[in-house]
Amino acid sequence: MADNPQHDQQGTPTGNEEIMDQAWRKESVHGTAYELTYAGALSFLRRKYSRDLQRVDIAVSGVPFDSAVTYRPGTRLGPRAVRAASVQLAELKGFPFGFDPFETLAVVDFGDCALDPHSPLSVPDAIENHARSILAADTAMLTIGGDHFIAYPLIKAHAAKHGPVALLQFDAHCDTWASSGQLDHGTMFLSAVNEGLIDVDHSIQVGLRTHNDIDVGMQVLSAPWVHRHGIDATLDAISKRVGDRPVYLSFDIDVLDPAFAPGTGTPVSGGLATWQALELIRGLGAINMIGMDLVEVSPPFDHAEITAIAAATVAHDWLCVMAERRQKGLW
Repeated sequence: MADNPQHDQQGTPTGNEEIMDQAWRKESVHGTAYELTYAGALSFLRRKYSRDLQRVDIAVSGVPFDSAVTYRPGTRLGPRAVRAASVQLAELKGFPFGFDPFETLAVVDFGDCALDPHSPLSVPDAIENHARSILAADTAMLTIGGDHFIAYPLIKAHAAKHGPVALLQFDAHCDTWASSGQLDHGTMFLSAVNEGLIDVDHSIQVGLRTHNDIDVGMQVLSAPWVHRHGIDATLDAISKRVGDRPVYLSFDIDVLDPAFAPGTGTPVSGGLATWQALELIRGLGAINMIGMDLVEVSPPFDHAEITAIAAATVAHDWLCVMAERRQKGLW
């Protein structure tokens, strides 16, 4: 099978290349080949499934866990849904970037983190160890959840490698409420702050529209603030806040208004539109991002893949931004 077959102007391959099931049969971790959008083995953006991280820049990994939810479940099915929703994004060069990010970056689909759902308290360590094994290879992570609790062990692993991280959080909720238990997707960032994993002086939360009496010191740009001040002002505030610190990006799909992301566990009215979120992601090229998670896609509550498509596009565009940073020598 040719990794980069010849195409005509419509993107259809010429010749007799066998190009189906790239997720299993592709040899190279670079480039993109044509494949029937509605067929073939699913992986994120048709990347090769591999656990060989030699010379791999970014590993995409799923964490199918939703035992920390406080309302609607179903995010354990998120990684599968986001992979399926990514197929059209693998057809063409990235928009509006105009390039194939995988000509610049070596990216694999690492598969899902192995968890024991019948022993929930074993899950945090399993996720952290999973992340540490990837980061130990000097490979960055794009993690697809799962509920938002998974960000806590992921940040523990990243802080172990990079020191306390500046958190850039897109979310409807602060997730810094007082903890009532070990597994709670609304309290884990308070735990991370208290443990010194997050550099609060350089952290910022975007899109919030719920109240918490606890102020942990992170800057907050509420959803109404973003609506009033616009994309450029939001990006400027993010850049000023994080500075040159290592930034961990945590993107909860419920930052989007339920009109744009109905398939999530704790929807809140008044959120960002998909276009706003994408413009914000695309504008992050100047900051030192070291990893990302995308969480809280709950397919049982989705309609026509609206939420999963938005999530896949956010993740795809982040990869394009990271490719731009590599092209510019910034990463």
